[in-house]
Amino acid sequence: MSGSAAQIGFDDFLKVDVRLGRVVEAEPFPEARKPAFKLKIDFGPEIGVKRSSAQITRHYTIEQLRGRLVAAVVNFPPRQIGPFMSEVLTLGFPDADGEVVLVGVDRDAVVGGRLF
Repeated sequence: MSGSAAQIGFDDFLKVDVRLGRVVEAEPFPEARKPAFKLKIDFGPEIGVKRSSAQITRHYTIEQLRGRLVAAVVNFPPRQIGPFMSEVLTLGFPDADGEVVLVGVDRDAVVGGRLF
C-alpha cells in the first residue's frame, strides 16, 4: 500500500474493537504454514481468555511472550488456521524484513481496556 489509506469516519474506527490483553499461554504451532505460535490471551472478565495464532517467531520466544501485554482486535469472526481456531487478531507492525513486531504499551495498563 502506498501513501495513506482512504479516510474513514470516527464511527468506522469505533467498529474495530482493539483491546489490551495479557498472554497467559504460548506454545509452538508446528502445523502452521508459516512459523507461528498459538497464544491464549486474557482480556479480563468482560471478554475472557481468547486464542490467537501469531506469526511472531522471528522476534519472540515462548518465554518472552508469557505475561506480555499485547493489543488485539477482539470483534472479528473466528478464523480457522489449520487445526486451530484463532479468535482474535494480535496486532503488530512490520520490521525492515517484513517480520512482525508486536504492538505494545510503555506502561502497565488495564487488561481488557479498549483502544481510544
